[in-house]
Amino acid sequence: MRDVRHFVNGQSFEGRSGRFGDIFDPNTGLVQARVQLATADELDAAVQQAARAQIGWGATNPQRRARIMFDFKRLVEAHMGELAELLSSEHGKVVADSRGDIQRGLEVVEFACGIPHALKGEYTEGAGPGIDVYSMRQPLGVVAGITPFNFPAMIPMWMFGVAIACGNAFILKPSERDPSVPVRLAELMMEAGAPEGILSVVQGDKVAVDAILDHPLIRAVSFVGSSDIANYVYARGAQNGKRVQAMGGAKNHGIVLPDADMDQVVKDLAGAAFGSAGERCMALPVVVPVGQKTADALRTRMIAEIDSLRVGVSTDAGAQYGPVVSAAHRQRISDYIQTGVDEGAELVVDGRDFRLQGFEKGFFIGPSLFDHVKPGMKSYQDEIFGPVLQMVRADTFEEALELPSKHQYGNGVAIFTRNGRAAREFAARVDVGMVGINVPIPVPVAYHTFGGWKRSAFGDTNQHGMEGVKFWTKIKTVTARWPDAASEGHTDSSFVIPTMK
Repeated sequence: MRDVRHFVNGQSFEGRSGRFGDIFDPNTGLVQARVQLATADELDAAVQQAARAQIGWGATNPQRRARIMFDFKRLVEAHMGELAELLSSEHGKVVADSRGDIQRGLEVVEFACGIPHALKGEYTEGAGPGIDVYSMRQPLGVVAGITPFNFPAMIPMWMFGVAIACGNAFILKPSERDPSVPVRLAELMMEAGAPEGILSVVQGDKVAVDAILDHPLIRAVSFVGSSDIANYVYARGAQNGKRVQAMGGAKNHGIVLPDADMDQVVKDLAGAAFGSAGERCMALPVVVPVGQKTADALRTRMIAEIDSLRVGVSTDAGAQYGPVVSAAHRQRISDYIQTGVDEGAELVVDGRDFRLQGFEKGFFIGPSLFDHVKPGMKSYQDEIFGPVLQMVRADTFEEALELPSKHQYGNGVAIFTRNGRAAREFAARVDVGMVGINVPIPVPVAYHTFGGWKRSAFGDTNQHGMEGVKFWTKIKTVTARWPDAASEGHTDSSFVIPTMK
């Protein structure tokens, strides 16, 4: 059986913990490989190598670092087919969706290619008599990322693309469920010319996570996962003096006003709610139609749209989505569907009994639709993270605005309308971090920034864009005086705080 190993100091590294995790093929339900699980000592060895490599890398000028990012981007594009198939084989998402996963990561790498401009500081000439003031951004040193199973290419590249371009050495701890693509990305980074030790992949579970959070040489940690774990990562990392950004769960809402283009709304909802089997933090699992007429029309059209969806294996080019990542996760989704039924919501379409002929042991679950969901229900409050769309009816715009604003999560929200004034007011008032106007999955472009509010994010700095540059660097401000000693002579000592009066 194939073993997925660590990648440390520019080469494959065989761990000696004797602990392994199973890697399943979600299409068949069978174990296809094992992943090694690191010890704290193995994590420390990777960090020590990274710390030595970072000294020279941090001193390399930004333009040379950018050239390596350009070459890395070119190599990933050249290997796109291989990477997408490998990703799908371990995650379960269809190959076209895996290509999108990789491409969205590459868009942040493209942003990182412009790092010489992004690292430019500020300069003030003549801030005082003979005094100039300027700032510079410098790398933190060794930094780390802990990434989830649902985007095994995109989220690592969101993190290490900017961090490495800024001059840091990066330790990546990917999900043990689909760990192969991160290793290939590290191999391609070495092929692009990055020094050994600049990008290492340490496979592992909670042992590795805690070792990262406790290691004194790791200066910053970026995390994406569930909110409870995000809170844990933030608290433990911050307690140890680290800079931490920890992105948590989500329950994104789609508000549908009566004047919305209903044909487009239905298509957008189907893709946003059921694409990638709903295993996206920016999925849209809650729809809020305003007015009973709007709700009834939307319900009828969604039933017809769901009936037309095709669930298939990852390699099926005609499938809209594939299996979920594990049997345990499929059971979790099924349990939440039953919770919704028990709470009194109307289960309009039940996907729990779906079975794919010839792949009966695969981790497949069909699309489900609830109506008459109430805000107090546990199935509404919690993140299901599966192909389940819940309809919460609202009578007014104000009631619809209140639902996402009062929810415990505040990652993303969308409003569908032709009314510019209503959209503008909604965007200004809603208590959520990312807003889409007639855009169902409002993931910002790479040169803007990604991040939610409330229990969707812990920490003060978002991912990628200039917020990412700020997170992965520290700022130094220099105040310099160059007096003309021949003409000015020496000044007397001053015991008063200097001012520019």
